[in-house]
Amino acid sequence: MSAFQALEPIYRGKKFVILDTETTGISYGSEIVEIAVIDQAGEVLINTRVKPKNAIPSDASAIHGITGRDVEGAPTWDIVRARVRAALEGQNVVIYNMEYDTKLLRSTDGVYKIKDQPWDMASYYCAMLAYSEFRKEWNDYRQSWKWHKLTAAMWQQGLAVKDAHGALGDCRMTLALLNKMYETK
Repeated sequence: MSAFQALEPIYRGKKFVILDTETTGISYGSEIVEIAVIDQAGEVLINTRVKPKNAIPSDASAIHGITGRDVEGAPTWDIVRARVRAALEGQNVVIYNMEYDTKLLRSTDGVYKIKDQPWDMASYYCAMLAYSEFRKEWNDYRQSWKWHKLTAAMWQQGLAVKDAHGALGDCRMTLALLNKMYETK
């Protein structure tokens, strides 16, 4: 079953949450510095900065605008993690670029040496892959539908780009994109 088809009954059943993170980088060992979770109606369940153990590199700050000074008083991952797990427990979790954000959940756990309680207590769905199928633009190199950045997808669909590269803003844009994809089908 395709990503678009798998996500459709979840969307139509209105039983899902959307998650997004901002991080210190893209590789294993990188950490979450901001995380947001909203429900299917757009209500904010979690929206918090996270103080990482390691410094936020300037190239990461250049993307999301979060600096070490911005997270000085923020809770650390070992505190935030329990709230995130409670919000995701038993849920259908929609993420724009699911592979990346789930990798960063595990990576941040690794930095904190958290080995128990894996992230398999929820079902995960990739809005980016669903959108690529919806858009139907072929990528010869990957032999699959072309992936689009969230902001590009929003522009392509005539939707407002607001608070991009902020976890909450990206959650809200993902919800708007889902609404557009499944309501126009």
